[in-house]
Amino acid sequence: MPAVKVENLEKDYGKVKALKGISFEIREGEIFGLIGPNGAGKSTTLKILATLLRPSGGEAEVFNHDVVEEAPKVRRIISYLPEEAGAYKNLTGREYLELMARLYAKDDGRARKMLELGVDLSGLGERLRDKISTYSKGMTRKLLLARALMVRPKLAILDEPASGLDIINAYTIRKTIKRFAREEGVTFLISSHNMLEVEFLCDRVALINEGRIIEIGTPKELKEEYSAENLEEVFMKAIGAEV
Repeated sequence: MPAVKVENLEKDYGKVKALKGISFEIREGEIFGLIGPNGAGKSTTLKILATLLRPSGGEAEVFNHDVVEEAPKVRRIISYLPEEAGAYKNLTGREYLELMARLYAKDDGRARKMLELGVDLSGLGERLRDKISTYSKGMTRKLLLARALMVRPKLAILDEPASGLDIINAYTIRKTIKRFAREEGVTFLISSHNMLEVEFLCDRVALINEGRIIEIGTPKELKEEYSAENLEEVFMKAIGAEV
């Protein structure tokens, strides 16, 4: 059973077709990247799988649960981090993680363990005592990633997790994702327009353009198929652009 199964998924916004019948599967424990330019349909796909949008056509399942018919069951086993997510700026980092742990955990014991994991994953150390309003974008993103992962979801859906971050913070976030996938067996679906970043992070990738998936494979397979040095070159050749 695949962790995620998407078949002929469509999404219309009025006359605009954001998704034009895309299909793909994600294996359990895999880090899967959905990559393409802005406006290609990446965020729309993630929002449908996170049960925030209803598709116009097709089907999508997360661990054998339909995202429309069984949305509450899907929400219990996923964690979703939007690109523009924010945190409560009047709280300290630790208070924010404590609040989230209490919301997700079924009892105090589990909440404490969840909090401990969140503190560790954030890597913020003593800065967790400070208000989030004093955090840089990179620090806030690390806190939000810790919140998304400390609940130990079966599927973590991350929209542009390292967008706009400097090289050090982006590297830290990629390292955290790889570590968590390896140690906890969490399945990841990650969207990004940064194809070079995804190349080093993901087991397999799907290239999406104008609402259609144009290629799926491991970075190595795709580079070999297109005689390309990196995924950016693969993408440009796949859409027929001059390289």
